[in-house]
Amino acid sequence: MSIKRTSHSVYDTSYHLVWCPKYRKRLFEHEILRERADQLFRRIAEEYGFDLIEYEISTDHVHIMLSFPPKRSIGEVVRIFKSIVARELFREFPWIKEQLWAGELWESGYFARTVGDRMTSEVIKKYIQHHRDEEQGTAQLDLELS
Repeated sequence: MSIKRTSHSVYDTSYHLVWCPKYRKRLFEHEILRERADQLFRRIAEEYGFDLIEYEISTDHVHIMLSFPPKRSIGEVVRIFKSIVARELFREFPWIKEQLWAGELWESGYFARTVGDRMTSEVIKKYIQHHRDEEQGTAQLDLELS
Protein backbone atom coordinates (compact mmCIF):
# COMPACT_ATOMS: atom_id res chain seq x y z
CA MET A 1 0.00 0.00 0.00
CA SER A 2 1.09 3.54 -0.56
CA ILE A 3 0.07 6.97 0.59
CA LYS A 4 -2.47 8.52 -1.77
CA ARG A 5 -3.54 12.14 -2.09
CA THR A 6 -6.63 14.05 -3.08
CA SER A 7 -7.00 17.82 -3.10
CA HIS A 8 -8.09 17.76 0.56
CA SER A 9 -6.73 14.56 2.06
CA VAL A 10 -3.81 12.21 2.36
CA TYR A 11 -4.74 8.60 3.05
CA ASP A 12 -3.61 4.99 3.18
CA THR A 13 -6.76 2.92 3.58
CA SER A 14 -7.68 -0.48 2.21
CA TYR A 15 -10.82 -2.56 2.67
CA HIS A 16 -11.81 -6.18 2.14
CA LEU A 17 -15.44 -6.32 0.98
CA VAL A 18 -17.64 -9.36 0.33
CA TRP A 19 -21.23 -9.67 -0.89
CA CYS A 20 -23.42 -12.35 -2.43
CA PRO A 21 -26.04 -12.69 -5.13
CA LYS A 22 -29.60 -12.88 -3.83
CA TYR A 23 -30.40 -16.26 -2.25
CA ARG A 24 -26.68 -17.09 -2.66
CA LYS A 25 -27.49 -18.21 -6.20
CA ARG A 26 -24.51 -19.57 -8.10
CA LEU A 27 -24.97 -17.09 -10.94
CA PHE A 28 -21.31 -16.64 -11.70
CA GLU A 29 -20.74 -20.26 -12.64
CA HIS A 30 -21.91 -18.94 -16.04
CA GLU A 31 -18.61 -17.84 -17.57
CA ILE A 32 -20.25 -15.11 -19.66
CA LEU A 33 -21.65 -13.46 -16.51
CA ARG A 34 -18.35 -13.76 -14.68
CA GLU A 35 -16.42 -12.20 -17.57
CA ARG A 36 -18.86 -9.32 -17.94
CA ALA A 37 -18.92 -8.67 -14.19
CA ASP A 38 -15.12 -8.67 -14.25
CA GLN A 39 -15.13 -5.97 -16.95
CA LEU A 40 -17.68 -3.94 -15.01
CA PHE A 41 -15.74 -4.08 -11.72
CA ARG A 42 -12.58 -2.84 -13.44
CA ARG A 43 -14.46 -0.08 -15.31
CA ILE A 44 -16.25 1.13 -12.15
CA ALA A 45 -12.98 1.23 -10.20
CA GLU A 46 -11.33 3.26 -12.92
CA GLU A 47 -14.25 5.67 -13.39
CA TYR A 48 -14.64 6.35 -9.65
CA GLY A 49 -10.93 6.49 -8.81
CA PHE A 50 -10.90 3.35 -6.69
CA ASP A 51 -7.68 1.34 -6.46
CA LEU A 52 -8.77 -2.27 -7.11
CA ILE A 53 -5.97 -4.19 -5.39
CA GLU A 54 -7.33 -7.73 -5.67
CA TYR A 55 -10.72 -9.27 -6.37
CA GLU A 56 -12.39 -12.54 -7.21
CA ILE A 57 -15.84 -13.21 -8.56
CA SER A 58 -16.68 -16.63 -7.13
CA THR A 59 -19.72 -18.59 -8.25
CA ASP A 60 -21.86 -17.34 -5.34
CA HIS A 61 -20.07 -14.31 -3.87
CA VAL A 62 -17.63 -11.51 -4.64
CA HIS A 63 -14.40 -10.63 -2.78
CA ILE A 64 -12.82 -7.23 -3.32
CA MET A 65 -9.80 -5.61 -1.75
CA LEU A 66 -9.62 -1.96 -2.66
CA SER A 67 -8.63 1.49 -1.56
CA PHE A 68 -10.71 4.60 -2.04
CA PRO A 69 -10.60 8.22 -0.86
CA PRO A 70 -12.00 8.92 2.62
CA LYS A 71 -14.64 11.25 1.15
CA ARG A 72 -16.59 8.07 0.30
CA SER A 73 -18.14 5.74 2.87
CA ILE A 74 -17.83 1.97 2.69
CA GLY A 75 -21.58 1.68 2.17
CA GLU A 76 -21.49 4.16 -0.70
CA VAL A 77 -18.70 2.26 -2.46
CA VAL A 78 -20.52 -1.07 -2.08
CA ARG A 79 -23.72 0.55 -3.39
CA ILE A 80 -21.88 1.92 -6.43
CA PHE A 81 -20.48 -1.48 -7.37
CA LYS A 82 -23.66 -3.43 -6.65
CA SER A 83 -26.07 -1.05 -8.39
CA ILE A 84 -24.05 -0.54 -11.58
CA VAL A 85 -23.19 -4.22 -11.98
CA ALA A 86 -26.81 -5.27 -11.35
CA ARG A 87 -28.22 -2.72 -13.78
CA GLU A 88 -25.80 -3.68 -16.56
CA LEU A 89 -26.13 -7.44 -16.08
CA PHE A 90 -29.95 -7.26 -16.01
CA ARG A 91 -29.91 -5.14 -19.17
CA GLU A 92 -27.51 -7.44 -21.04
CA PHE A 93 -28.74 -10.78 -19.66
CA PRO A 94 -32.47 -10.47 -18.88
CA TRP A 95 -32.72 -14.24 -18.21
CA ILE A 96 -30.98 -13.66 -14.87
CA LYS A 97 -34.21 -12.25 -13.41
CA GLU A 98 -35.90 -15.61 -13.96
CA GLN A 99 -33.50 -17.14 -11.42
CA LEU A 100 -34.08 -14.42 -8.82
CA TRP A 101 -37.54 -14.33 -7.27
CA ALA A 102 -37.42 -10.74 -6.07
CA GLY A 103 -35.77 -9.34 -9.20
CA GLU A 104 -32.71 -8.13 -7.26
CA LEU A 105 -29.21 -9.32 -8.12
CA TRP A 106 -27.52 -8.86 -4.73
CA GLU A 107 -28.32 -9.59 -1.09
CA SER A 108 -28.93 -6.41 0.90
CA GLY A 109 -25.92 -6.78 3.17
CA TYR A 110 -22.18 -7.01 2.80
CA PHE A 111 -19.05 -7.80 4.82
CA ALA A 112 -16.41 -5.11 5.31
CA ARG A 113 -13.03 -5.28 7.01
CA THR A 114 -10.26 -2.74 7.13
CA VAL A 115 -6.81 -3.95 6.20
CA GLY A 116 -4.34 -2.97 8.90
CA ASP A 117 -1.48 -4.11 11.08
CA ARG A 118 -2.81 -7.58 11.99
CA MET A 119 -5.04 -8.14 8.98
CA THR A 120 -2.41 -7.29 6.41
CA SER A 121 -2.92 -6.88 2.72
CA GLU A 122 -0.87 -10.03 2.13
CA VAL A 123 -3.24 -12.10 4.32
CA ILE A 124 -6.28 -10.73 2.46
CA LYS A 125 -4.65 -11.26 -0.95
CA LYS A 126 -3.82 -14.85 0.01
CA TYR A 127 -7.42 -15.41 1.12
CA ILE A 128 -8.84 -13.98 -2.12
CA GLN A 129 -6.36 -15.90 -4.27
CA HIS A 130 -7.34 -19.08 -2.41
CA HIS A 131 -10.91 -18.53 -3.62
CA ARG A 132 -9.65 -18.11 -7.16
CA ASP A 133 -7.50 -21.25 -7.11
CA GLU A 134 -9.56 -23.72 -5.09
CA GLU A 135 -12.79 -25.55 -5.85
CA GLN A 136 -15.60 -23.77 -4.02
CA GLY A 137 -17.18 -25.64 -1.13
CA THR A 138 -18.66 -24.98 2.25
CA ALA A 139 -15.28 -24.88 4.00
CA GLN A 140 -13.63 -21.50 4.54
CA LEU A 141 -9.92 -20.79 4.60
CA ASP A 142 -8.77 -19.66 8.05
CA LEU A 143 -7.08 -16.29 8.06
CA GLU A 144 -3.82 -16.64 9.93
CA LEU A 145 -3.04 -13.56 11.95
CA SER A 146 0.61 -14.22 12.61
